[in-house]
Formats: sequence, C-alpha cells, structure tokens
Amino acid sequence: MFTNFKMALFAVYLFLTGDSRALSNWTYNDNSTLAILVVLFSLLIVVYLMNLFIRLLNIAIEKDKVSYLIQKAEIIAEIELFYLLPHQRRWYAWFPEVIHYYASVDKTREKIKEMISKGEWKTEFPELKQNLLNELAIQSVDENSLQQLLKEIQSKL
Repeated sequence: MFTNFKMALFAVYLFLTGDSRALSNWTYNDNSTLAILVVLFSLLIVVYLMNLFIRLLNIAIEKDKVSYLIQKAEIIAEIELFYLLPHQRRWYAWFPEVIHYYASVDKTREKIKEMISKGEWKTEFPELKQNLLNELAIQSVDENSLQQLLKEIQSKL
C-alpha cells in the first residue's frame, strides 16, 4: 500500500475509516473501481448519518423546547460569567440596556385570554400586568371583581 504517494494517502484514509486491510499484500492498484467505491461509500455514509443525527436532534428539541431553551440560557450565562473579560461585559453592542421583541398583538391577546381562563395569568409585577392588559384592550378579571359579578348574578336570580 505504501509503494507510492497516492496509495499511501489512500492507506491512511482506510486507517481513519477503521479498515486495517492496508497492511495486507493485496493492492488497490489492480482494482481502482473498488477503491473509488470504498471512498464514495464511506463519504456518502458519513453525510447520510450526519443528516440523520441532525434530524433526530431537531425532533428531540421540538419535543422538549422549554428544557432546550433553559439549557441554552444556562450555557450563555456561564459563558458570560466565566469566559468574558470585564471590558467585554460592558460592550453595549453585546449587552444592550433594552431588548426589543416583536409579538403579534392578536396572538398575544389570544394567549393572555387563554392563560386567564386557565388561571395561569400570575405575575410578580402587577403594574406591568395591568399596563399590558390596557394596551391589549383586555378587561382584567381579578377575584374582587369576579365576586361582585357573582353577587350581582345571584341577586338577579
């Protein structure tokens, strides 16, 4: 296999793919089509398996998007804390004071109404919550107003 430079490169390639036949007396010089097929097969299998693994990873991420995003945030926080220099942490281009986020008003309104109906609309910032409800033109429903509404309905009945 190491008689000329071309065959030596091919032998090293075979070693990298796990084929130890490069040490045998049989030469690929006589069977050039076989050598071409071996190279094509190994390259195509690598590309196919890489695409398969990427697709499986995408499916796993889609199933559990929340834990993926939490893990991503933890990794970013770790990079910011331990691998950035102090002057890099102060760069405005990397860490702006305000981050603008676009959200569809209709979809946001529907999601908030869904969360209110399920009882999941709880927040630690009541002013922010009320401002958001006012901006989206959603009537806020709190427990006091709900009890008054129930009393009014009972009195009418």
